[in-house]
Amino acid sequence: MSFHDRLVAQTTDTRAGLLGTPIIQGCLRGEVSLPSYLAFLREAYHHVRHTVPLLQACKAALPERNAWLRGPLDEYVEEERGHDEWILDDIRAAGGDAQAVRNGPPGHATEVMVAYAYDTIARRNPLGFFGMVHVLEGTSVSLALMAADQIQKPLELPDAAFTYLRSHGMLDREHTAHFELLMNQVEDPQDQADIVHAARAFYRLYGDVFRSLPLPQANAGAGAGA
Repeated sequence: MSFHDRLVAQTTDTRAGLLGTPIIQGCLRGEVSLPSYLAFLREAYHHVRHTVPLLQACKAALPERNAWLRGPLDEYVEEERGHDEWILDDIRAAGGDAQAVRNGPPGHATEVMVAYAYDTIARRNPLGFFGMVHVLEGTSVSLALMAADQIQKPLELPDAAFTYLRSHGMLDREHTAHFELLMNQVEDPQDQADIVHAARAFYRLYGDVFRSLPLPQANAGAGAGA
């Protein structure tokens, strides 16, 4: 079994915990609200804005035996630049206050997830950051396009309010194929163990972000933004 296959297999339970969060399951049933979507975008902005700095920190901390990852990390940096601004554009298009989000703080769960990412790179093993990549991109591929459709129709929002979800859903399909190739080149058992450890942690931490979002009120009209 390849390392990527083992990574998937050894994180199945924590992935299920993330996908089983009430707000994700409700969204898939069409239970949505504008406040919930805007809250999701707010937290997305506050972790996505750290993607490029985290990639750069990971590259800077790589031991020489993993120098082969510097080129792929540079490619990730170029592909991820500006995605936080997409989210602010989506917030504006959905009627939210993008400037308040830019200047405001993240929620606690998001702050903890981002802090754990920096700590993993600095204190444990920089390759552990790939556990976060696995969680965020894998979740995006599984849910982003479907969630965008489920949210847009009942809330009657314009296409311009879904740049992040739809673009990331498509981009991350390409990224996950490349990610699999990269992970299958990681041969050191400790590096592999640290990536699995981090991925399991990030599934829980990202699940906490979704658990922190306000749930739509079941008895409210979808278009009312309850």
